Amino acid sequence: MRVGGLLMRHEVRLLVSLALWVARRTHGTGGGRAFGYAGGQGAMMAGFAFVCLVETVALSVLLRDWPVVHGAVLFLDVYTVVFVVALHASSVVRPHVLHVERGSLRIRRYVHVDLLVPLERIASVRRELRMTHARADGELNVEVGSQTTVTLELTEPVTHVTFLGRRREVRVIRFHADDSDGLVRALGRARV
Repeated sequence: MRVGGLLMRHEVRLLVSLALWVARRTHGTGGGRAFGYAGGQGAMMAGFAFVCLVETVALSVLLRDWPVVHGAVLFLDVYTVVFVVALHASSVVRPHVLHVERGSLRIRRYVHVDLLVPLERIASVRRELRMTHARADGELNVEVGSQTTVTLELTEPVTHVTFLGRRREVRVIRFHADDSDGLVRALGRARV
């Protein structure tokens, strides 16, 4: 029951992100400086949505003689296209946010990751391009297109809550930002 509720909440948040994207608004950036991460994946997501759309048309033609199956598959295929577009929209409208006044950095990815890091806990920040990420205790890799460009090392751990509600303490956070140099510089100024 709990997992079903989490999945429904996920779907609603995706659809809200799609509405925000159409309205050209962002989520949770008020008063802070936004740093996007969706630039590197836009073409891939557009290609994936196009392939899903072609599949929808092809299956619609192939199943036109079986109305019940056609209706069910058409619904699933159209929802898949909406899901892919909403996933990309969520990465656009939910950027990383640096709140100097609040003393925090909000690291996000889609609607799956939303981690608040207090600036006073950041021991070091550096631009570091990594293409491979081995899982390790105390580390969180928020990859986009299998890469991360910024590495944060913390003085004390922060709690990351996974998609299904599991809690992990992390001391090293790697994530991607389109303007990683600008983010590292802004974090350096904010920490002083």
